[in-house]
Amino acid sequence: MKIAAIQMVSGPDVALNLARARHWLAEAAAQGARLAALPEYFCLIGLKDEDKLAIAEAPGAGPIQQALADAARELGLWIIGGTLPLRTADPARVRNSCIVWAPDGTQAARYDKMHLFCYDNGRERYDEGRVLQAGEAPVAAQVEGLRVGLSVCYDLRFPELYRGLGPLDLISVPAAFTHTTGQAHWELLLRARAVENLAYLIAPAQGGTHQNGRRTWGHTMIVDPWGEVLACLPEGEGVVLAEIDTARLARLRQQLPALQHRRL
Repeated sequence: MKIAAIQMVSGPDVALNLARARHWLAEAAAQGARLAALPEYFCLIGLKDEDKLAIAEAPGAGPIQQALADAARELGLWIIGGTLPLRTADPARVRNSCIVWAPDGTQAARYDKMHLFCYDNGRERYDEGRVLQAGEAPVAAQVEGLRVGLSVCYDLRFPELYRGLGPLDLISVPAAFTHTTGQAHWELLLRARAVENLAYLIAPAQGGTHQNGRRTWGHTMIVDPWGEVLACLPEGEGVVLAEIDTARLARLRQQLPALQHRRL
């Protein structure tokens, strides 16, 4: 099964971001992908955190969700829809939600980001908890016989999330890693999560300098269960593709049955 990871440099114009996402989804389909994944905040990286509140949608209804449902149906793709803001009972908080669409345009799964990023090195400050409400439960989706573990960005630092969902065939990590933390830890963490779970991993990312001045690390990757980087796009918009080889996955798990050796 061919999978595609899309890298974007999203900004504050939702319509433009949706058009760029559709362009890259169509490119992925044209190159033979059966599943394509968008990055975190593909639909909006605003000038300030509170901009998410203005475009938040009700679960199951809204132009962003409709655009991805239409793309899935018209392109015949499984789509892991990066993240988009969904409303909560608190008007000052939204969920950062990753929705999976099936090729018929129906919603197959939804995961709300559980771990909220906070970082302050004296020069850069981030606190997602100011406008985000944390999700409450891990989620795995079934995609053409593959068990896909859903996660978002900062979740990558919490390996127990994936072990609790396992065994997984594919781990999804749409992200908008900062340049600072990405340069230090992104590839290291991605390859570690793939190796320790003996699973493929798809990590579509934001990759560039955004209109609000923020710089994201990019390096969208697809990693195999042995930790080999199958594809990588360092910076800028684009799409990378790779094959999920289920025979290789089974062979590696037979050769190294670490998942059967867990004691905790």
